[in-house]
Amino acid sequence: MTVTTTRPEPAVADRGTDPEGPAGRRVLTGDRPTGPLHLGHYFGTLRNRVRLQRQGAELFVVVADYQVITDRDIADRLAEHSENLVIDYLATGLDPESATIFAHSAVPALNQLLLPFLSLVSVAELGRNPTVKDEIAHSRQSAVSGLMFTYPVHQAADILFCKADLVPVGQDQLPHLEVARTVARRFNERYGAGIFPCPRALLSEAPLLPGTDGGKMSKSRGNAIALAADEDETARLVRGARTDAERRISYDPAGRPGVAGLLQLAALCQDRTPGQLAEEIGDGGAAALKRTVTEAVNEHLRPIRARRAELAADRGHIRQVLRTGAERANAVADATLAEVRAAMGAVGSA
Repeated sequence: MTVTTTRPEPAVADRGTDPEGPAGRRVLTGDRPTGPLHLGHYFGTLRNRVRLQRQGAELFVVVADYQVITDRDIADRLAEHSENLVIDYLATGLDPESATIFAHSAVPALNQLLLPFLSLVSVAELGRNPTVKDEIAHSRQSAVSGLMFTYPVHQAADILFCKADLVPVGQDQLPHLEVARTVARRFNERYGAGIFPCPRALLSEAPLLPGTDGGKMSKSRGNAIALAADEDETARLVRGARTDAERRISYDPAGRPGVAGLLQLAALCQDRTPGQLAEEIGDGGAAALKRTVTEAVNEHLRPIRARRAELAADRGHIRQVLRTGAERANAVADATLAEVRAAMGAVGSA
């Protein structure tokens, strides 16, 4: 069989030049339920999701509960964390009437795609993935599990089961998305089916938000400000943020990462530039910088936190959102799996 290939779409979507825009696009995004979502998630992807939905994109949002055990031995407080994820989603503006919000474990056909997809990538390719290397370095396991090693292919199944063509991600997740693009191209070429689009990344204005220690903001690294944190906890976390001894505040990401991260965070909350804030704070030093950040974060999150409190009081509604989302996702996954089996000539397609 001869297969004619075409030049693939660029890996990163350019919102400024995309003539189609998000309307009519199918978007896959989601998170692992390992703890509360934080400001890195919010500015990195959550705001993008809400914007895309408002502009007419069809959203599939996965609560990736199966993927919790990629880097830990047990899935601790899984149901609680999963529901809290959904609360954060709705509090930040996602509409469950149009977005399909579902748990990974509730969609069996999605996970069956992992087997044929694994045949399309080599061990060497998985071993070179820089994001996997970083996640392994920060893993809670003494040995690397097979699930951790194949994590990018599992994410490819998440993306491709619904034939997503846009994936909002942070900069550090681009290697994972490239695996999904590779799987889509190779499946289409090997089986001549043209089933899968080649998904593209959609980067936010803050693809990598530093944490309170100047490094990547992460739940596992203890340097994050959770969306669910109250105002006093936010103030405490910001007070403990790493800065330096230089009194005049300046925006220098390379030379002063701690100060730059705080400036970036406040700037995002106030829709300003870090340089403008640095100039305004001037010789006020770290104390003035941290006061500015605390006020900016608390002001920005106040309506989101109020909405969170309302949603958290009705867990029955949250569970219904997941049930409805699972019904929609199962219908899509079953149809895609049937196409895949037919293309491969599998017995299950008969």
